[in-house]
Amino acid sequence: MAYPPRVAFNVIACMFLVCAPDLITGHIRYSIPEEMEQGAFVGNIAEDLGLNVPQLSARKFRLSSDDGGRYMKVGLDNGLLSIRGRIDREHICGQADMCTIPLEIIVENPLEVYRGEMEILDVNDNSPTFRETSIVLQMPEAITPGVRFRLESAEDPDIGINTVAAYALSSSEYFSLITRRTEDGIIIAELLLEKSLDRELQSSFQLLLTATDGGIPQRSGTAHILITVLDTNDNPPVFEHDVYRGSISENAPEGTLVMKVKANDLDEGLNAELTYSFSDITLRRVHDLFSLVPDTGEIRVEGPLDFEEANSYSLDIQAVDHGLPAFTGHSKVLIKVIDVNDNAPAIRVSTGTNKIAENALPGTFITLINIIDRDFGENGQLRCQIPKNVPFRLQTSSNYYKLITSETLDREAVSEYNITVSAWDLGSPSLSTNKTIQIAITDVNDNAPRFSEPSYNIYVTENNAPGASIFTVTASDPDLDQNSYVSYSFMNNHLPVSTYLSINSVNGTIYALRSFDYEELKTFQIHIQARDAGVPPLSSSATVNVIILDQNDNVPVIVSPASQSGSAAVEIVPQSAGQVYLVTKIIATDADSGQNARLSYQMVKATDPRLFNVGQHSGEIRTARNILESDPTTQTLVILVKDNGQPSLSSTVTIDIIFLQNSTERVTESSNLVKNPEYFSDLNLYLIVIFSCTSIVFLVFIVLLIAIKCKQDRNITQEYSSPSYCFKRGDVHETFNLRPAMEETLRYPGTGRVVPVPELHHYSLCLSPESANSDFLFLKPHGAPASPAQC
Repeated sequence: MAYPPRVAFNVIACMFLVCAPDLITGHIRYSIPEEMEQGAFVGNIAEDLGLNVPQLSARKFRLSSDDGGRYMKVGLDNGLLSIRGRIDREHICGQADMCTIPLEIIVENPLEVYRGEMEILDVNDNSPTFRETSIVLQMPEAITPGVRFRLESAEDPDIGINTVAAYALSSSEYFSLITRRTEDGIIIAELLLEKSLDRELQSSFQLLLTATDGGIPQRSGTAHILITVLDTNDNPPVFEHDVYRGSISENAPEGTLVMKVKANDLDEGLNAELTYSFSDITLRRVHDLFSLVPDTGEIRVEGPLDFEEANSYSLDIQAVDHGLPAFTGHSKVLIKVIDVNDNAPAIRVSTGTNKIAENALPGTFITLINIIDRDFGENGQLRCQIPKNVPFRLQTSSNYYKLITSETLDREAVSEYNITVSAWDLGSPSLSTNKTIQIAITDVNDNAPRFSEPSYNIYVTENNAPGASIFTVTASDPDLDQNSYVSYSFMNNHLPVSTYLSINSVNGTIYALRSFDYEELKTFQIHIQARDAGVPPLSSSATVNVIILDQNDNVPVIVSPASQSGSAAVEIVPQSAGQVYLVTKIIATDADSGQNARLSYQMVKATDPRLFNVGQHSGEIRTARNILESDPTTQTLVILVKDNGQPSLSSTVTIDIIFLQNSTERVTESSNLVKNPEYFSDLNLYLIVIFSCTSIVFLVFIVLLIAIKCKQDRNITQEYSSPSYCFKRGDVHETFNLRPAMEETLRYPGTGRVVPVPELHHYSLCLSPESANSDFLFLKPHGAPASPAQC
C-alpha cells in the first residue's frame, strides 16, 4: 500500500523515535506510539544502559512494578524492552500535550538505579463526538444578518493534529459556518446568519454540522442543527470580562466560593433576566469539581481538588437571557489550584529479603526502600529514619534508602526485628508515614548443648531392679530445628560403663543394666556427652557420680566364740569368779555399713538369767554376781546379735558355760572326793567316764596299728615259701590249681605287688573265725595245717 509523501514522512519519523533512544541528563528516553501490539519491540535497554546482557538475571535486572512496569517488560535473556499490554494515551495522560511514563530500572549486586521516560505518542484512534446529537436554536425573525450563534464544540480525546481540526456545515442560503481558534487551541464553530429570516416563509431549518480531525486516517463526527424562527429579543448578554482569573487552594472544602462572574443585557424585563451556566465545551470532569449558581454567577467548589492531578482548570461559562428568542453571552474562567501539603510520604519496599542469618557481617544488604511524595517544593522534600536501638542503619541514595546491618546479630537474644521506618516531608504542617519491616533472624549452629548442672550425683539403692530408670540428664540448646536436636551418649570412661548403665540417646534417661551390690561397688564416675545435630555439630559433657546406697541385706556374722557342727560354744569359768567377771566377748561383723552395720547384743535365753549380763554394744558377757556352789555347773546362754537396719537382721549364738573349781581346791579335796561320793556331781562323773573311754580307745587303736604292721612284714618275708592269698568266695574250703601257663597273677594284700605264679601249687581255702563276717578268703599251701589261727 503506497502512502502519500506527508504520511510516509510521519511513519518514518515515528519509527525513528521508536528505534532511537535518547539519553537526556543521565536519563534514558524512548518514544512509542500508543496502541502498539503486545510484545512489540521498543529498544535494547540493556545495550543502551551499557549493561552486560548475560549478567542481567544474576543481577536481578527489572523494571519497577509501578508506572512503566505495568506497560513494559524486559527479556532477561536478551535485554530487549517490549510492550507488556495495551497502552491508551488518553487513559494515561488525558489531553496533556506531553505524555510520558517514568521508568525505574533496578539492578542489584551492586545496586544501581536508572531513571528513564517512555514518551507515548498520540495516534488517531478517536473520532470527534458531539455531546448532543441535536443542537436546538431559536432565532427571532427580526434578527439582522451577520449575527453569530455559538455552536457546541465536538470533543476528541486525541491531541495535536489528531484532535478536531475543522467543521463543515451542510449548504444553506441563510446560514454559513465561521470557525476561530482560542488561546487554548480549541476551534469554536459559530453559525452566521447570511440573510434576514422570514418566519412566514420558513419557520424552521435543519442543518448538518460535521467535525473532522487532522489524523491519518481522518475521522469525523456529526450533529443535527434544528433552528426555530421566533420573534423579538434582539440583544445578547455581554460579560464584564472576556476572561476571569482566580485561584483556590487544593484543600478547599466543598462550597468554597472561587469567584463571581457578571453579564449585562441591554434589553429589559424578561429579556434582561439572565441565567448562568457552564457552556457545552467545558469538560465533563469540571462539572464534578465546580458549580455555578444560575442566579448569581457564583462559582463554588463542588468536589475535591487535587493539585497533583491538575494544577489549573479552564471553564467556559455562558449567560442566557429569558427573552424569546433567548440570547447567550460567553466568557472564560481560568482557575489556578494552589498546592498544599496534603500528601503524606509513601514508603515502598521494592527489593531485598526479610530473612538474614545471624552470622551476617556488619554492612550486609537487607532491602531497598523507596520513598515518594506527590507534593512539590518543600512539601515534597523528604527525610527518613529508623530507630537507633536496632542493629541496622540506612544508606541514602536520592529517594532510595538501603537498609543494612550495623553490628553483629544474635538470634538467641532477638529472633525477629520489627523495624519502623519513619518518613516525613518538610511541608507546613509536616506529614509523616510509618511502615514496619519485619526481619527474621535465621539460625546458625553457634551454641553447644548445655547441661543444667556441670556434674550430677545419682544415688542408687543396692539390689535395684535391672533395667529400671535411675536418672535423667537434660541439656538445652538455644538454637533452632536440627541445630537444637540433642543426643546423649557415654564418653570414654575407665570403667566398662556398658556393663553397668545405658542411656537413651533422645531424652537422656539413664538405665541400670544390672543390680548393684554395695558390698562390691560403692561408687563410680561416668562422663556423658550431649551433641547437637548441626553442621558442624557442637557438644558438651557432664560428670555423673553414681553412689550406691546400702541396704540391710546382710545378717550379722558371729566370729567369736566359734562353734563347730552346730554345737554350742563352750566357755570354762572358775567357780571362784566374782561379780563382773569377763566370761567371754562376742565378736560379730556385718558386711553392711552405717546403721545397717551397727550391732547390738542381747540375751534371749539363759539357764539363770540373773547370773550373767551382756553388754548391749560391747558384746561382753560378764557375771552379774558371785557364783554360788548351788548354781548349776553348766549354764547355757543364747545371745542375739542384731543390726540397726530397717528391717533389722539378726543372728544367735549358743554358749555353754562350765564352772570349774580352782586347782588348789582339787588337790586338797581329791581324797575327800574319793571317800565322799556325794561330792561328785553328775557332770564330773560324766567327764571322768568320757576321759577314761577316750584313753582306752586311743590305746587300743595304737596296739592294733602295731600288730597290723608286724603282720605285714612277716607276710613279705614268706611270700615265696608259703604265700597266702585272699579270695572273695563262699564259706567252704576249696583247692585251686594255679598253672603258670595260664599266666595268672596274684596280688599280695597290703603290699601292692603283683607276681605271676611260678609253678603249680595246691592251696587250701580256709575261713578263720575272726573273718567269719568278712568277704575275703585266705589261701595257704596244700598240706599245711589249716588251723583257724593260720587262716
